Amino acid sequence: MGQSYCELISWQKAMDFVMRVYGTTKTFPRDEVYGLASQLRRSAVLIPANITEGQDDSPRKSSSTFLEEPKATG
Repeated sequence: MGQSYCELISWQKAMDFVMRVYGTTKTFPRDEVYGLASQLRRSAVLIPANITEGQDDSPRKSSSTFLEEPKATG
């Protein structure tokens, strides 16, 4: 594969999603900061984290198969 996880469109979109979730949860009531807001933030961060882990160069690359960018056809 050879490309960095930062170059993956899926990772970039996941990071955009994280930023939107953090922006939205800032507007939540103060009493939700450690409840729903925290759960949403942690869940959102797991998406790019899992993509990054899938791009790892270790032998257990089974999930990276699903993260490859589509090949150009022509």
